[in-house]
Amino acid sequence: MEVSPIATIVELVTEVVAPLITEPYELVDVEYEKMGSDYVLSILVDKPGGIAVDDTADLTDIISPALDNIKPDPFPDQYMLEVSSPGLERPLKTKESLEAAVGKYINVSLYKNLEKSKIFQGDLVSFDGQELVINYLDKTRKKTITIPYDLVAKARLAVKL
Repeated sequence: MEVSPIATIVELVTEVVAPLITEPYELVDVEYEKMGSDYVLSILVDKPGGIAVDDTADLTDIISPALDNIKPDPFPDQYMLEVSSPGLERPLKTKESLEAAVGKYINVSLYKNLEKSKIFQGDLVSFDGQELVINYLDKTRKKTITIPYDLVAKARLAVKL
């Protein structure tokens, strides 16, 4: 399987940026995508109590020069750097982030169907590193499902409407 240039950029940026984002901040995710005619490099950071505008400005001042110093320049095009909070639907990319989300309302997408569905949204009851247990509503019935971690394609916090 060929590694996409975007995956390479995300890995490289993560390697450079991760050591710069120190307590109380936490690097949540790095995304590089085309929006309209522009490329946007999004660096999602969080801290207990949430991120303020001053935080993103301070972090941008630390991150931007570090990105400019990567040799050779990995970016094929001009890009905009966006340092922001992950927001309410924060991605849960690691086992640690899932453990921290126990008790919260989450959305999980699976690689293959489980009980005739690939997407589950509900309360994360427990996660032991191997399996997620989620309470969810199937139409009007409350159900519980156990999902093996290796079936999880994507997980994120969700907003209950």
